[in-house]
Amino acid sequence: MSRSLMLAALAAVGATTASIAQDRPLPSVPQSLGLQEAIGLANQFSPVYRQTQNNRGPAGWGVRNALASTFLPSFTASGGVQYSGPGSQTFLTQAFVQPSGLLGSSYSLTLNWQLSGQTLSQPGLARAQLSATDAEITGARMNLRSAVVNQYLSVLQAQDNVRLTEAQQKRADEALRLAQARYQVGQTTVLDVRQAEVQKGRADVALIQAQQAVTVEKLRLFQQMGVVAPADPAVVGLSDTFPVVEPTWDLEQLLTEAEAHNPDVNSLKARHNAAVWNERAVKSSWLPTFSFSAGWSGFTQHFTDLNPVISNALTSAQQDAVATAEQCQYVNANLLNPGGTALPCPSTTLSAADTALIIEGVQTRYPAVSLFDFGSYTRQPFFARVGVSFPIFTQFNRPLRAAEAGAQADDARELVRARSLQVRTDVSQAHYGVQTGYRTIAIQETNRAAAQEGLRLATEQYRVGSATFLNVLDAQAAAQQAEADYVRAVYDYHRAIVQLETAVGRPLR
Repeated sequence: MSRSLMLAALAAVGATTASIAQDRPLPSVPQSLGLQEAIGLANQFSPVYRQTQNNRGPAGWGVRNALASTFLPSFTASGGVQYSGPGSQTFLTQAFVQPSGLLGSSYSLTLNWQLSGQTLSQPGLARAQLSATDAEITGARMNLRSAVVNQYLSVLQAQDNVRLTEAQQKRADEALRLAQARYQVGQTTVLDVRQAEVQKGRADVALIQAQQAVTVEKLRLFQQMGVVAPADPAVVGLSDTFPVVEPTWDLEQLLTEAEAHNPDVNSLKARHNAAVWNERAVKSSWLPTFSFSAGWSGFTQHFTDLNPVISNALTSAQQDAVATAEQCQYVNANLLNPGGTALPCPSTTLSAADTALIIEGVQTRYPAVSLFDFGSYTRQPFFARVGVSFPIFTQFNRPLRAAEAGAQADDARELVRARSLQVRTDVSQAHYGVQTGYRTIAIQETNRAAAQEGLRLATEQYRVGSATFLNVLDAQAAAQQAEADYVRAVYDYHRAIVQLETAVGRPLR
């Protein structure tokens, strides 16, 4: 019964371990996907972002380890079981015979603690490294948000391109019907009809390609989010839109916020702080090192078979009895005065009582103890040691390490300055890009309206016979290009805002 329970417990533990080792199940994508929902799913399931998040666990344990190493001793428990078989061992010219196998066990408990300048500086270094890791996670989250927003915009732009190609297809279909109607009444040639058919076919192909582009951009969005795409990506629609508003951000305020919130700058600042702490730790090697250690230990041993030991003891006792009797007889024969009373000599054989006493003595001396019964262990004396060491000459190793650590701290400081300058450039460039994008939208809106009016006029002129079909095709191409330029300008404006948010380090809308 107990064995069955043990097997069941082991199976449950194994199943639990296997379930913990498995990844969290990926969620299904909602049919109406908002931008914040996409960002939230990406924060939970993006594999790249989760890799960065995983770095915080070791960094947090690094702080705990540094504090424990500074203020708490290490504690080590060890034990073992040993066996040596019967036989003869020779040390130099002396042979030692072991009549029976020897089985033993031992244990030891040890405390060790060391205090130096380096251990005192480790908590500060570990905290600085943890802060740098947190800043890197924040930067990864901001970069992930920017990637998701950009891809969300790409899907919306692809959907707008589908609407443009649908409108172009509708215009091509109307032009084809117009050309066919004019051909039927003899107002044009079959060449116009064929050109209209070619234009209609191109519009059909463009629509298919635009629809495929929407599917591809959605798949890339799901990949950025770290979720599995549905079998038909078309079932997922994007619910958010991005209005075009005049930018009113102040450049100096944005630069100030970027200096305080940009995750890359904050990460490099934390890395510089860690490098400074590392320099302090290296320079503290000139300080003495104090150490303390203490320990407890014990052992137990017993013969695997007492019969050879008892046999040796009986043989030795028998030999002693014979020697004693012979010595007594020699004294009586050679050393007593004539006529003296002879000494009573012992028997040359052991009595049953002597044999039982010898066996009892051997069993008492070598009791059969358990290897894991700590109460039967022979305890060794407690020991403790306190020491101090002060390195005098280390072959210039300490100055070398201090110089290297100082150079690393200086390099980290210059990296912070370089990144700060880069961030100022990025913020300024993105700010001007947003301003330019907004003005470009207004111009492209005017161009689009003019191109649509030109297409309307060319179509009407062709309908009344005052223009050729080539004029209609040119007007359609101009309108198509103007509409595409307008859509591109709108999304370039939104992407410029995303770039500005990334440079500043926080969302701006």
